[in-house]
Amino acid sequence: MVENFIASFAKIIANHPEEIRAERVDVDDGFSEIFLFARKEDAGKLIGKEGKMISAIKTLISGCKAKDNRSYRIVVKIIEEGNGN
Repeated sequence: MVENFIASFAKIIANHPEEIRAERVDVDDGFSEIFLFARKEDAGKLIGKEGKMISAIKTLISGCKAKDNRSYRIVVKIIEEGNGN
C-alpha cells in the first residue's frame, strides 16, 4: 500500500513516470524498506535540494506508521536509461 502511494507520488514529479517503480522489502515485523527506482535526473528531483523533497515524502508516510505500527525507510535507486534496472 505505502509503496503504491510513493510510486504514484513520484510519477507526478518525474520526467519519465513510466520508469518509476517502488518495491517494498519487509526486514522484520516492524520495519520495511521501500526502494524507489528512477532515472538519474528523476532521482535528483525526488531527493530535492538539500533532501527536502524526500523528507516531505517521509513525513507523508509517517502517518502510515501510526496506522500499521511499521517503520519505513525510503531508498532511491538509480536505474539505467531505458532498461528499467
